[in-house]
Amino acid sequence: MGGRGRVSGRKARLARKLRWQRDWCRKLGSPLYAKLLEAAARDVERRGAAWELLVDLAYDPPGHGLALRLMGAVHRLVLSGRAPLLEPFYPSVGGDANRSGAEEAFLSTLELNRPAIRRLIRPNVQTNEVGRSAALLGGFHSIARETRLPLRLLELGASAGLNLRWDHFHFESGRSAWGKPNSPVKFQNVFVGRAPRLDARVRIVERAGSDLHPVNPSTRQGGLTLLSYTWADQTARLRQLRAALRVARAVPARVDRADAPLWLPAKLAVLPTGAATVVFHSIFMPYVSRAGRRRIKETLKKAGRGATNSSPLAWLRMEAGGDQAEIRLTLWPGGEERLLAQAGFHGLPVRWLAA
Repeated sequence: MGGRGRVSGRKARLARKLRWQRDWCRKLGSPLYAKLLEAAARDVERRGAAWELLVDLAYDPPGHGLALRLMGAVHRLVLSGRAPLLEPFYPSVGGDANRSGAEEAFLSTLELNRPAIRRLIRPNVQTNEVGRSAALLGGFHSIARETRLPLRLLELGASAGLNLRWDHFHFESGRSAWGKPNSPVKFQNVFVGRAPRLDARVRIVERAGSDLHPVNPSTRQGGLTLLSYTWADQTARLRQLRAALRVARAVPARVDRADAPLWLPAKLAVLPTGAATVVFHSIFMPYVSRAGRRRIKETLKKAGRGATNSSPLAWLRMEAGGDQAEIRLTLWPGGEERLLAQAGFHGLPVRWLAA
């Protein structure tokens, strides 16, 4: 009875995780992933290939994104030409997501590639969603305008550091535009309703980030890793990512292999005079332990107490706020927290709220 109870508990836990991500994929516009995750959940319940692949990972912490790690592993096989059964259904390689039979092909791919998929289910989800730079854009401009100083960028959970190059992208909303007109990364219709002021003089003096498992965007394998975690039926996101990889090869940015709560104190030990230090992150906190989140906040508050008008500190973040993300800014000296905007979890569209 004990053994059967443990199996039943693991099945229920795995199926619940897969269906939780299924629901979010449906909400965020990936019907292909929604139906494949439902197929995986049912396969777990009947102890098929999905069960065999995931049973040992049933008790991974919720923030480790098990369902997305599974989908990323399978997508990597597709992008590498190692999952021919799925290619007709994956738009990322020219397939049709509306074609019938995707669920059967998906489960067959799991069965035929169990050893490879098990190796590819990495310990973390490694996304670098450049659309989130559009959500953060108004915050960067607010900091530059209010401090009238160049920006020193420090990104937590930077992945490949693509969003450390946000000033080399191009953004349009209505009749207004900002950024590099010749950039391969172009965002249109960024803001719903009114837009923030984008008239600040922006100059970046440092680009640095930390990540437990940083990705090198200039290598083929690094690019493949990032593409594999981008949902296969969201071709616009895939195009933007490929364009951002081209920008990354031309614009240097350092991402250290480090745990953010341990990396940040050294970076804030001395706030340089003549620059605004900007600590920013996007959909990062779910991957940090409760103790780690507490340490990050304490580090920022401590450094903020030493901030001056000539060496200010800003904390700009895009994190979950219900069914949307919230963009919040705290600027020292002062330390007042402001809600700037709401946005989709992948960045667009952005609804600017601040005065």
